[in-house]
Amino acid sequence: MTAENLLSRLERVKRTGAGRYQARCPAHDDKGPSLSIRELDDGRVLVHCFAGCDVHSVLSAAGLSFDDLFPPRELGPHAKREGRPFPAADILRAIAFEALVVAVAGSSMLAGEPFNAVDRDRLFLAVGRIRAALEAGGLNHG
Repeated sequence: MTAENLLSRLERVKRTGAGRYQARCPAHDDKGPSLSIRELDDGRVLVHCFAGCDVHSVLSAAGLSFDDLFPPRELGPHAKREGRPFPAADILRAIAFEALVVAVAGSSMLAGEPFNAVDRDRLFLAVGRIRAALEAGGLNHG
């Protein structure tokens, strides 16, 4: 499969570089693109949802299977493994938006404004997305 097969099943697809894309995640109610897709030179397709959806859920929602992420040929035993599949710029963009959500929440809290359930849930989601982005970048976030 090529990334095009997956991309054709997603919404708000945006190319972010050579073989790199962002889109809305089909596995959750995604307001903005939190799904990162990367097609490697050897034909493998990498998928990561910064909201925390697992790959199986993303693929199921798109009507695909895990096998669809790999080219039909078998990789040799000496194939190079991808250490950090997502470029730092993509990870930083994802973190920047979620950090803005945290900053707004902090500002509201300092102003003495109470959080309702929706605000609290969105803050927890932002923290989860920041943690997922750090993990995707290979950073230990404690």
